[in-house]
Amino acid sequence: MRFPRSWSIAIGGISVSILALWLINSLYALYVQVSWTTPWLATPLLIGILILIGIAIAAAVYYIGIFQGWWRKSRSKPPELPKVPVAKTAAATANLQAIDRQLQQIQDEVTRQALIDKSREIAENLARGQIRVVVFGTGSAGKTSLINAIIGRIVGEVGAPMGTTTKGEIYTLELKGLDRQILLIDTPGILEAGTAGTQREAIARELATSADLLLFVVDNDLRASEYTPLMGLAAIGKRSLLIFNKTDLYPPLDRARIVTKLQQRVHSEIEPQDVLAIAANPQPVRLESGEIFTPDPDIFPLIRRLAAVLRGEGEDLVADNILLQSQRLGAEARELIDAQRRQAADRIVNRYQWIGAGVVTVTPLPVVDFLATAAINTQMIIEIGKIYGCDLNKETAQELALSLGKTLTSLGIVKGAIQLLSTALTVNVTTYALGKGIQGITAAYLTRIAGRSFIEYFHQDRSWGDGGMAEAVQQQFQLNRKDEFLKAFIQQAIASGTVKLNETIEHYRQ
Repeated sequence: MRFPRSWSIAIGGISVSILALWLINSLYALYVQVSWTTPWLATPLLIGILILIGIAIAAAVYYIGIFQGWWRKSRSKPPELPKVPVAKTAAATANLQAIDRQLQQIQDEVTRQALIDKSREIAENLARGQIRVVVFGTGSAGKTSLINAIIGRIVGEVGAPMGTTTKGEIYTLELKGLDRQILLIDTPGILEAGTAGTQREAIARELATSADLLLFVVDNDLRASEYTPLMGLAAIGKRSLLIFNKTDLYPPLDRARIVTKLQQRVHSEIEPQDVLAIAANPQPVRLESGEIFTPDPDIFPLIRRLAAVLRGEGEDLVADNILLQSQRLGAEARELIDAQRRQAADRIVNRYQWIGAGVVTVTPLPVVDFLATAAINTQMIIEIGKIYGCDLNKETAQELALSLGKTLTSLGIVKGAIQLLSTALTVNVTTYALGKGIQGITAAYLTRIAGRSFIEYFHQDRSWGDGGMAEAVQQQFQLNRKDEFLKAFIQQAIASGTVKLNETIEHYRQ
């Protein structure tokens, strides 16, 4: 029974009055007693007590007001709705804008257009905001049966297939409590034999990589060929539910054992509650009466978990996937641009190595250690820098050339190169005249090592890495000392010397 508000006010007023009278009586008694023994202390003591009581009352009123305001605010505050992860969406948009600028640098028109189409597709997915649920697994795991069962049980409307191709079928679903449209995407089976099977698996993997949510379907414990792609997709941040299908074929104990084993094997990437056991298309059974009975699909655990994930994580799933796709596209564009830059830089190094060889051949150096300085062309460094967007002046390029030349000498690479090339010339080309020709080929070889080192330097945004210049140069020397390379390099050097080198020298003299 609830008391009327007037009763509460009356009772409160009476209680306050009684307490006030008691307080006044107590203060009066205290005042009389103190004034009787110490008259000069009575009045100051009374005033001090009254001040303290006033402060206490004010503080109580203040904090009660704050508490009531907070209480009313908390009572009236509506439950927070899931917020769209604006930061991730903005990051994906910024990535796509940066990628569009990168793509203009790709020279191959076909490749550039293919990446532009990918960028537009990601932008369209970002604008539409659909949730892509991709069903992935072997052809025998029961993916199609699972999709049919989901379509038959999920709450909401089911659209007609958007297309039947080698990629499978795409269905549109509406789930109550979720504003976004769901795309349920079938994929070709993985691990199929033959060239066609390999091509279909590549399509399936690409679709799985583009999924917002992945339903990975198995019909037993994970095989190594299934475990590897599942863990690979999880490693790049792909949200996955592991579906153990066809449980009707196993006794209860075996079924529980398989689920436990699956949870243990994938625990590093997938939570135990995301490993689900279902029977999407139970096998018919014969009853004692002789009738054939087909059980209904047992997919309620999946439907419940799928709905919870989509409602609770749908916004993040879309934003994370769009951001991931834009980052992957950006990485692909950077790799193509880097390969394009390396090809152009290699052509520069190849040109300058024979120019250096021609100069040293016609003007042999009296001291071997001068070879390192003569081999590194300042203009080569400037041209390589321009390819990587670094505009160096001549003074800076000269400083870099001098520093690397000293490093080549101090590491013994000059003498090591002469020894390597002399041995290779003697073994591979017995008719070649040694002498000042050795210096020319060595100059070309050192120019190559220097040029390749500077390519790595500019590729790493003008950084030699943790090991510094010495380690970078040593690495290039090791890469360019293999017998197969030396033989091909010497053959090219002789061809340049007998056919092109004279022309290069004459051009250099002019």
